[in-house]
Amino acid sequence: MFRHDQHLQFQAKPEKPVAANPVLAAVIGGMNPQHAIVGGGGPLPRDSQGVPWNAGYIVASGNLLADFRSNVAAEAQSRLQTSRVMGMTDDPGVKEMLRFNLARDTYHQQQWLLGIEQLIADGYVEHGIENSNGDQENADHNHTFWSFGTDSRACEGRWAQGPSLIGGPDLDCLAEPVALTDDTPLPPPPDPKLFVTYDGSQGPGKPGNAAGAHQQGLTNVVKKVKDALE
Repeated sequence: MFRHDQHLQFQAKPEKPVAANPVLAAVIGGMNPQHAIVGGGGPLPRDSQGVPWNAGYIVASGNLLADFRSNVAAEAQSRLQTSRVMGMTDDPGVKEMLRFNLARDTYHQQQWLLGIEQLIADGYVEHGIENSNGDQENADHNHTFWSFGTDSRACEGRWAQGPSLIGGPDLDCLAEPVALTDDTPLPPPPDPKLFVTYDGSQGPGKPGNAAGAHQQGLTNVVKKVKDALE
C-alpha cells in the first residue's frame, strides 16, 4: 500500500517550464506573437494596444498655424511617454534607443515652434494666435478671463492680466461673469417609459420614439414662432 504522501507524489504532475510553451515564452520575453504568426517577423501596422493604424490621428486642416500647434503638442506627448518608458527598462540597448528618441522629440518640438515663427516672419499670419475671421469676432470677449469663482486665485495668472498677445486692450479678469443668455438650463421632460422620478414641472414627457420626436419638434417650432412674435 502507498502511504498518503507517496500517493500524492505519485499523482502530482511535474510543472512545465515556460520554455516548453513557445507562445507563453515569447509573451513573457516581451515579444508579440502576432509579429511572427501574422507579420512573419516584420512590424505590424498597429499601435501598442493592437489597434490598426488609421488616419484618425492625422491633423491636416489646411491651416498651417493650427496644424503646427497640434504637432508641437503631439511631440511633447511623445517625449513624455518616451521618458516614462525609459524608467521601465534597464536594458542598455533599449535605453540607448530611447535617448535618441528623446533627442528627436526635443528637436521636433523646436521645429514646429520655429516653423510658427517663420509663418509670422513670412507674413502668412500676424502672430502665433489663430484668428481666422478676426474682424467678425466680438472683441469684447477676446481679452477677458472668466473665473467663475470669487475665492479663486486664477485672476493672478499672466493669462488674466498684462498685454494681450494679439494687441488691443490688456488682458482682464471677471471674477463673477454675468450670463449672456436668459435661457433656463432645464432639461426636457423625461420619456415616461423610462420611469424617471419626475415632479411634472416641465409638463408631460414625450415617448422616446419617432412619434414623440415629431411631437417635440412641432412644439419647438411653435415656441420659436411665439418667441419671435413677442
